[in-house]
Amino acid sequence: MGSHMLKNEPLRLFFRIYHMESLKSWSLLHEYIILLMLFTTVSKGSACDAPSSPECFRRTAEAPDYRCEWSTNNTTESNVKFDLYIDEVRVRNIARTWFEINEKPFQRLKNRSVKIWVEAHIGNSRCASTKRSVVLSHTVKYEAPTHISMSWLKNNLSLSWTPSEEHPAAAEILLRRDENRTDSWGKITTNTTSDTSMHHVLVENLLKDTVYQVQIRHRSTKALNPLWSDWSPVVIVPAELEQKPEVTMNITLSNGTRKVALTWKEMPHAATYSLNETQSSHGCTCKKIRDYPINTTETTYITFVSYSAVKIFVNGRNAAGSSPPAILQIPAVPAAELKICDNTLLNIKPKKKTCPEWFELQDEDLWPRSVSDTDIKDYVRYLYFEHKCIDGKPWTLKMCLFYQKEGAPLREPQDFIAFSETDTSNLSWKAIPSADQRGFLTHYSLCSVKVSSQDERKECHNISASVVKYRLGNLTQGTKYNVSLVGVTRVGEGPEATVTINTLPEKPVNVLWSLCLLFMFVILTTMCTCILKRIKDNIFPAVPTPVIPDFILYHPESQDFLERKEEVDELMLLQLHPEIKSVPEDAEESAVLAGEWEEDTDEDEDNERWDSRMLGRSSDECLISGSTEEALRSSREGEMTDVEQLENEIAMLIYKKGLVFDVKRDSL
Repeated sequence: MGSHMLKNEPLRLFFRIYHMESLKSWSLLHEYIILLMLFTTVSKGSACDAPSSPECFRRTAEAPDYRCEWSTNNTTESNVKFDLYIDEVRVRNIARTWFEINEKPFQRLKNRSVKIWVEAHIGNSRCASTKRSVVLSHTVKYEAPTHISMSWLKNNLSLSWTPSEEHPAAAEILLRRDENRTDSWGKITTNTTSDTSMHHVLVENLLKDTVYQVQIRHRSTKALNPLWSDWSPVVIVPAELEQKPEVTMNITLSNGTRKVALTWKEMPHAATYSLNETQSSHGCTCKKIRDYPINTTETTYITFVSYSAVKIFVNGRNAAGSSPPAILQIPAVPAAELKICDNTLLNIKPKKKTCPEWFELQDEDLWPRSVSDTDIKDYVRYLYFEHKCIDGKPWTLKMCLFYQKEGAPLREPQDFIAFSETDTSNLSWKAIPSADQRGFLTHYSLCSVKVSSQDERKECHNISASVVKYRLGNLTQGTKYNVSLVGVTRVGEGPEATVTINTLPEKPVNVLWSLCLLFMFVILTTMCTCILKRIKDNIFPAVPTPVIPDFILYHPESQDFLERKEEVDELMLLQLHPEIKSVPEDAEESAVLAGEWEEDTDEDEDNERWDSRMLGRSSDECLISGSTEEALRSSREGEMTDVEQLENEIAMLIYKKGLVFDVKRDSL
């Protein structure tokens, strides 16, 4: 309509001039022609395109304001103005393509059908949109989804965003792989599930190790005339982080504090890494210690912890969620001989700027539970730490074990068992649980008594509280014993654990084995003795001992014979001729004394005959008279009979100035 009016404006001006009397003047006609050309130029340069039909709505069903929006192609014109018409209500000179108005001027119009349109004008040119009939209170258009979050549930993608209203909404979702950005979008239409804070949508059958692009829009399901919201910006959905970080830890002990250096491998698809720590000593006023959790893009981190137990959690994070955490447990620093706290510890006010810390030790297998000093109970063991912040680092000044009140143990030692032998028994057990000790164990009391006799005396032993094995000795073989074990605190004894043992009788086979071993020992000893003797004989041969035969002392008749000295001036060895057979017995013996003397070649053979076949004679006996020889022969006649039987071989000892000669002769 505006464009039509602008085009007819020169014609209307012409008719107005025609009816004027001054038209007859050529000067006025000239002015008309110039004016006509001017209008024609303005009409061509300032023509506008009609804007789209407006949409007027509220953001929620209860919102007090309305918002009207439209679009236009006259975006290059900076002086374009719009007039908004809602029935007879007109809003002039709007410089934008939207306008927000309060409900009050339209109070009487909001619940009935009204016509709305927009008129654009550029200079003197005007153009209007088509008219639309709407009921303003029925139309709701949500804001574009914001604060979009996402997470993977196996191969299903869960999307969440801030809701416009509490009730569920309809949603449209555009999806495509991030690596294929030129592909067309896939569309999914569904309804959300809602809670008071978020809208939720589950997109199924995707690949959790793939990166996607997502856009979302939604609209009301309660309004009579709902409009789709604008599309959200494109959101990148990263792949799921399935593996926990591979973290290495290096701890350096430094006289009251511990330096913990963490290093981990870079994780694919992880944007940041989150670190958290559970240690109540961080409640100290350590200004240099950062608050947890800590988010970082680095793959290394250094922190300081006290001597108490600490847990550090490290996990990778991205927009789709977090990886499983890598849990690093740093136990409390073990003390070789942990002291017992003073009983008045609770009554002593902690030192200024120190931080006390209590851990309840109910079970050694479980991580200790941190408690406050107001929660200390009787008969419960606690581990006490006292920390202080020095140079922004937590330092441990004191650590000890504490019972507010002690009692006797509630339970006996666990799993008390015995393995019997002949005269000993090996006993083992498990310590009484900390929760049932109710005090500091001073020792175990182990007692044993024979079952067979009523008068037997019970024998007891005190065993260290840190021992869980014991060898019970000096038992009678083949006897039954009752053995009991109790834990003892400073207050008293607890229940006893009992076990019955039967020592084994001595087996007969043991005696047989002993005899066999003794017999084998004797045999081996004898064999070794013989072998050693032979080795000794080969290495150190025996030196021959000269054999001096027994002789009868001869008493000469005359004193002159006794005084004669033994002198041998010359020794001759003679041998009888073999042809001479009938030699008298005395002559034969004389020939023996004159027998052949063999040289060194017969030395070995002579040594063999040395022990048993030699008879000694003095050199002077060979020179005495026949009567003397006859007397000697008669005195030794009994002994010579044996010598004559030895293959006619006679060995003689002949002395020459203290030398011994071995002489032999051949058989006759």
